[in-house]
Amino acid sequence: MSGNESVLNVFIVDDEPPARTRLRDVLTDCNEALPLKIVGEAANGREALDKLVDMSVDVVLLDIRMPQMDGIELAQHLHKLQKPPVVIFTTAYDEYAIKAFELHAVDYLLKPIRKERLLESLSRAREAGPVQNEVLHELSPEPRKNLSSHERGKIHLIPIEQVLYMRAELKYITVRTADREYLIEESLSALEKEFSARFVRIHRNCLVAKDAIEGFVRGGEDSAESAGWMAKLKGLDELLAISRRQQHIVKEFG
Repeated sequence: MSGNESVLNVFIVDDEPPARTRLRDVLTDCNEALPLKIVGEAANGREALDKLVDMSVDVVLLDIRMPQMDGIELAQHLHKLQKPPVVIFTTAYDEYAIKAFELHAVDYLLKPIRKERLLESLSRAREAGPVQNEVLHELSPEPRKNLSSHERGKIHLIPIEQVLYMRAELKYITVRTADREYLIEESLSALEKEFSARFVRIHRNCLVAKDAIEGFVRGGEDSAESAGWMAKLKGLDELLAISRRQQHIVKEFG
């Protein structure tokens, strides 16, 4: 736990003001049995990320269903924090979600949230760690709307529809938009699987956005690995090499 070992620092994320008020009230009721401090709250995922990057937080009470970014995606971005908090999801009754949480031993609170159940979850949080990203992917079959990059003490959200390509380089993935590059630490294979509807592999180390492909030109070295074809993407001067194994995309997208 961060800070004072005897006090839990709790942060609330819910897009509905009455739900945040209810949580504050129930947390206050819990304070006698379990010392805690409400250190902040947010009404959406972006606001939460902006605030949490500069805070020392032990537990985030996180609503699942929120517009723009749901709670499961937010939990994935929270992994980029230097000290990721423990997440306890809050949800109205959703049979699928509850079965999934129980299957993966992920803690959740059913709305309306009761004092006894909240106390139980907060007590367990002392010994718990952050939910693993692999589990979060399984809980949400939908791909993320954003990637995220931890840079200069801030977490930058990268809308997936703005990404032109993702290229593996050493231990990082370079994510390219029309404006700039970002570095993220993820698996290219996992990204390919998650975003298969939007991206196509043109090389063992590169995925490109299908709708960003403008055309193909000859220009690469015709080697054992290269097909001699290069992909041109909309808005970029840079050309990307296509491997021999993937040269079929020249016909498919040409």
